[in-house]
Amino acid sequence: MIKSKISELIGRTPLLELSVADGSATVLLKMEQFNPTGTAKIRMARNMVDEAEAAGLLAPGGRLVESTSGNTGLGLALIAAERGYKFTAVVDNHSSADKLRGMRAFGAEILNVAGDADGLATAERDTTAERLAAEHGAYWTAQHRNQGNPNGYRALARELHEDLGDGIDYLYGAVGTGGSLCGTGRFLRERIPELKVIGVEPVGSVVFGGEGAPYHQSGTGTPEGSEIGAVVDYEVFDQGVKASDAEAFETCRYLARNFGILIGGSAGGVVYKALEQARSAGPGSTIVVLVCDGGDKYLDTVFNDDWMAAHGLFDEQVTRRLAAMLR
Repeated sequence: MIKSKISELIGRTPLLELSVADGSATVLLKMEQFNPTGTAKIRMARNMVDEAEAAGLLAPGGRLVESTSGNTGLGLALIAAERGYKFTAVVDNHSSADKLRGMRAFGAEILNVAGDADGLATAERDTTAERLAAEHGAYWTAQHRNQGNPNGYRALARELHEDLGDGIDYLYGAVGTGGSLCGTGRFLRERIPELKVIGVEPVGSVVFGGEGAPYHQSGTGTPEGSEIGAVVDYEVFDQGVKASDAEAFETCRYLARNFGILIGGSAGGVVYKALEQARSAGPGSTIVVLVCDGGDKYLDTVFNDDWMAAHGLFDEQVTRRLAAMLR
């Protein structure tokens, strides 16, 4: 159990069974917050760098650049620190302060392209990252179109199959770049052909169509006007559903206060939609939820009463529905 590199601690994250209401399907949370950096995206960050090194795209002491909402940046910052690369994260004001502080702690350079503007600036982030890479001879990991992203989740799929065999009926996950769910779902379906893969995005995101609108869930979805990345593979999905900010954040808060489970904002939306499925699927079915990060990065937002109230995100109806779906 003694490792020599922090990246060797990636993976083998635990499964946690939720206490669902009688007559519901089994709901298992894949707790990716137990990876280094507290997020699943460390898996694909490492793999994108591995594949770039193998292809001769990274020289010793070189520079990495990425456009990120935070978790991919945290993963790349850790890998860069471990392997001796420089790393520049291009961000906007959708990133939580804790994610930015984390990247700086690993020695990353932060470039915020949004000025004082709130919300996502995905297109501007990507354009800036591409320009910086060209100007400085850096490697832009370009997570939205880099197949090293979904390839990085082969191990996650393998872990699930080793732990649960063929007994997985549904796989739920958030869809941002699409890497974690598309990668895990594609590789897991090779072993479980009947597996149903359900993607969850915020209300206001346009991955699965619908009208675009602002949303507060970070690290997930695609805002109107931004390109849907090539990593999003629609053939993997059996269904795409949307979770409101209130559904996502009230779920996070309910799990924390009633079960001591602290998960990230977008993961709350995925859990909420999985619980709805559990009621209709009934006993005998198993739902696995990819919980891509923990709640410790959202203490100033999702778990802050003043912030929730200021944005009108409290919803007693959601809380009542959660009480009915959970024991």
